[in-house]
Amino acid sequence: MIILAEKHQKVVLVGDGAVGSSYAFAMTQQGIGEEFVIVDINKDRTEGDALDLEDATPYTFPKNIYSGDYPDCKDADLVVITAGTPQKPGETRLDLVNRNLKILSSIVKPVVDSGFNGIFLVAANPVDILTYATQKLSGFPKEKVIGSGTSLDTGRFRVGVAKKLGLDPASVDAYILGEHGDSEFADIDEASIGNVPLVKFAADRGVSKDDLLKIEDETRNKAYQIINLKGATFYGVGTALMRISRAILRNENAVLPVGAPMDGQYGLNDIYIGTPAVINAQGIADVIEIPLSDDEKAKMAASAKTLQETAHNGMKATGIE
Repeated sequence: MIILAEKHQKVVLVGDGAVGSSYAFAMTQQGIGEEFVIVDINKDRTEGDALDLEDATPYTFPKNIYSGDYPDCKDADLVVITAGTPQKPGETRLDLVNRNLKILSSIVKPVVDSGFNGIFLVAANPVDILTYATQKLSGFPKEKVIGSGTSLDTGRFRVGVAKKLGLDPASVDAYILGEHGDSEFADIDEASIGNVPLVKFAADRGVSKDDLLKIEDETRNKAYQIINLKGATFYGVGTALMRISRAILRNENAVLPVGAPMDGQYGLNDIYIGTPAVINAQGIADVIEIPLSDDEKAKMAASAKTLQETAHNGMKATGIE
């Protein structure tokens, strides 16, 4: 029997599919959180994953990993929701909205009823809409509900730019903003490398802005490419979730791309959308508004309009709103 310290960090994962199990593996590898609970409708899978993951701990970090249920959320610091039907070939993330809103509503209530008072981190798609719905269903303060947002997309764009320019992706300071989906866009005009504007840095090396826009388009469509090739995407988003979790549990005050609640930023309200934010033990400590070009402002407004219309239509159709 593992005896936990009085002050330990506890994470509950709800949804043990490809994304959830990849996230659990990433958390095990990084040694984040001393107690990790896996909840899913498929109880056998959660028990099997817990047994499999604990076999990694002698070579990584000690961790109490076990299959559990919603009452285990009571004293958790963080509940991560990846449960939902996955995106199929030919589907957009927004196509999933009604199916996954129904699943989400069956999750949030028992989590809250357990007495949970920590932070929600949502990754199920369409993530911006499900994050918004999680906040509405839970009644939690907006800063205590976070979406994975454009964290994965930002990583994809940085990888694409880095490959084109022969750099380490971590050296590319650029963000994907807006919906985690087809209306997302890169803040190319504000992006930089070593404090040099990305457009100039690239041009000096024979890479045009059109080349960068092509990388943006490839980023937008990369999920479809992966889904067509292997059925689902999970390693990238699982690692992005681990990074956000680390910032929360270690109170890092890290600037990360997430799905954040708008309170006037970009002229938006009553919506969660992808943007950089300061993440710490309180959740979203500060939402960072990037000064956008006129073209990018129009893209952000269009992305927000799509999300708000789809969210309210889906919530009405499923009886949440």
